[in-house]
Amino acid sequence: MIEHSTHPINIAIDGPAGAGKSTVARLVAERLRYIYVDTGAMYRAVTFIALRRGIPIEDERRIGDLARQLDIVLLPGDARQRVLADGEDITAHIRSLEVSRNVSRVAAIEAVRLRMAELQRQMAKSKGVVMDGRDIGTHVLPDAELKVFLTASPRERALRRYRELGDAPQVTLEQLEHEIAERDRMDREREIAPLVQAPDARYIDSTGRTIEEVVDEIVEWGRAASRTISAGEK
Repeated sequence: MIEHSTHPINIAIDGPAGAGKSTVARLVAERLRYIYVDTGAMYRAVTFIALRRGIPIEDERRIGDLARQLDIVLLPGDARQRVLADGEDITAHIRSLEVSRNVSRVAAIEAVRLRMAELQRQMAKSKGVVMDGRDIGTHVLPDAELKVFLTASPRERALRRYRELGDAPQVTLEQLEHEIAERDRMDREREIAPLVQAPDARYIDSTGRTIEEVVDEIVEWGRAASRTISAGEK
């Protein structure tokens, strides 16, 4: 059943790679009739285009210029949000292993983060947005009415990613777990907007829990925050 909040709010869902943020955020948005913004897909779009154009990941100036010039559009899709770059649908390409292995380095570039944060804040101006990423509650939308930090054990996150790769994965479960742990380290240690739980964020460990359980909990928190704001305006 789709539920509608009394007063539209912004919901920020942060957490490490593979925690299920995108799936949970999309379902929460559907339940509340909000707009879902997959910020990770935006960084992946920049990474994919940079790789395809042969721009070295180490060339921060050129990748920063690319981010400022690239027209990134997010559209609703059946299974996940569609991602367009300069009008081209690149949704099927941004989840590749090559992109996954390089996106943290691209996301650590100051010019890229500044441009993506600018676009993300524009999307949230009218409220009624569920946005997931790694620095939404701490940097992009510090005034979001509900902040959630969603995580899971590295093994659990690696297993989820391994299952997504299908019947012929090109990497072992152990390799994925190592890559996820390394990406966690890079995200935590980057100088610009590192991955950290906001002091006022609610914490959820999704290890061993169903998506439905996690979504139900966040939806209830969102409805409660909405009611509180509505009551304060009367």
